[in-house]
Amino acid sequence: MTTPDTHAISLNPFNGQRIAEYPFDTALTLEMAVTQGSAAYKQWRKTDIAQRASHLHNLATELREASEDISRMISREMGKPIKQARAEVEKSASLCEWYALQGPAMLAPEPTMVDNGEAHIHYRPSGMILAVMPWNFPVWQILRGAVPALLAGNTFLLKPAPNVMGTTRLVKQAALKAGFPAGAFGVINVGNADVAGLIADPRIVAVTVTGSVRAGGAIAELAGKSLKKCVLELGGSDPFIVLNDANLDEAVKAAVTGRYQNTGQVCAAAKRMIVEEGVLEAFTEKFVAATRALVIGDPQDDDTYIGPMARYDLRDELDRQVQETLSEGATLLLGGEKIAGEGNFYAPTILSNVTPQMTAFRQELFGPVAAITVARDAEHAVELANDSDFGLSATIYTADLARAEQMTGELETGGVFINGYSASDPRVAFGGVKKSGYGRELSHFGLREFCNVQTVWSNRK
Repeated sequence: MTTPDTHAISLNPFNGQRIAEYPFDTALTLEMAVTQGSAAYKQWRKTDIAQRASHLHNLATELREASEDISRMISREMGKPIKQARAEVEKSASLCEWYALQGPAMLAPEPTMVDNGEAHIHYRPSGMILAVMPWNFPVWQILRGAVPALLAGNTFLLKPAPNVMGTTRLVKQAALKAGFPAGAFGVINVGNADVAGLIADPRIVAVTVTGSVRAGGAIAELAGKSLKKCVLELGGSDPFIVLNDANLDEAVKAAVTGRYQNTGQVCAAAKRMIVEEGVLEAFTEKFVAATRALVIGDPQDDDTYIGPMARYDLRDELDRQVQETLSEGATLLLGGEKIAGEGNFYAPTILSNVTPQMTAFRQELFGPVAAITVARDAEHAVELANDSDFGLSATIYTADLARAEQMTGELETGGVFINGYSASDPRVAFGGVKKSGYGRELSHFGLREFCNVQTVWSNRK
């Protein structure tokens, strides 16, 4: 009989049925994966960058051809509504194309002036990158780390979340069909103890992690002991600021999408609605009405917007946070409970009168729960936004763009979105500050994170 200690078990959160069991790597198979990745690096780093880019174009094609199979697997494994799953696959294909087109120029040597000579900055590959990735975006999250790493000439060894192993295998299959050599994009299935051993392995040169603060801190500590670079994309409790002059219809539409897409299981979701008191009542009324209208149901149904939460333990934790916040004096406007019956559903929830001392303000709510806090004015809104251990991104809704631009310099976040909800895009850097982590993904910043930035200086006599 198998146990979670020897297998990763994938459960369908819509009906609780077991999808599959995936045995953990043995010491032998894990060593084979690392050896293969290390050997692949020696050849892949010498591959012409135009050819590497061509592989990314191929991968985009393979993802689109397998889109329906991948999307259905995402939906089954972690409950993502099928339309959102298809959008994730398409976004990932577009990521491949963007880096294939734009990335080579970003890796070109950069000349600079020096006394009595010339110098160039080169972006060389570093080696094999270990990636510890989550389940909430099981294609996009993987590829936004893998694609720039591979284009730069590194190899990528992936430890996915155990509940999305089926999706991960489909992505690996697409990569092999795209022509990436065996070992360039490796997948392993291991527990925490094996991750520690991998980080200490000299063939691993760096680590990228997306996950909880606890997991990120533990891995960063291990990486620090081995003097290896880390990129951490951790939790978020993003503020969504609505000022008195905002277009409320647009703000509400963005707030609903920013909070409830992917059933609220997004690190950069709009979690804390900070609303200036002049529009608090009107915003709240519209926000509650729009949230109440969201369709909850089978994630395989095209009409569904809110699916089941991915894991039962996370639903229990979310409910604890909601009930604790209510006991602290918040007001329940909508939801606030597990939905009875089959499936791991939590009702879309809105809490109002939330103050900075309450659980929903201080902790990350990783699920379909929004917390509304009143601000006296724009200055107070910024103060409330910064009163958090997290600093991933923030949103400002206002008609005064000059004031919004000024506010961006005061917000302690990695990204600020004016009149739009937080999003990730290959053209701009993504990452946070404080307990949201450090390092950046995407753009040229993400492409160069795991490069050896090498100075070549030639003296002239």
